[in-house]
Amino acid sequence: MVIHESAEDYLESILILQEQCGSVRSIDIVNKLGYSKPSVSIAMKKLRESGYISMAADGTITLNDSGMEIASRIYGRHKTITRLFQYLGVSSEQAAIDACKVEHDLSQETFDRICAFVERVEEA
Repeated sequence: MVIHESAEDYLESILILQEQCGSVRSIDIVNKLGYSKPSVSIAMKKLRESGYISMAADGTITLNDSGMEIASRIYGRHKTITRLFQYLGVSSEQAAIDACKVEHDLSQETFDRICAFVERVEEA
């Protein structure tokens, strides 16, 4: 199944919020991403219908296995690319912003090379 960049961003944000806060509600995503409540509501409905998330009666959002797999992959890419940019001398804040812009579009080959490079730098 093809998943769009925006869906990846939502899933990644849910994972980050779960790690930071323990539980996630739609309003948390609104606040994190700066999107409107209706936009987030529509996205959560689509993610739920696609089987990526579950929503409890109280509005708590949980990643299902398929959603967790995608979120973990994207967030892992984000963290690795952020570290690469920081090693290049980019500020932490800007590195994270720029990592968001490229984490979805890199080929697996390029990302594998970035991983190998970051590992060598960290071992040195």
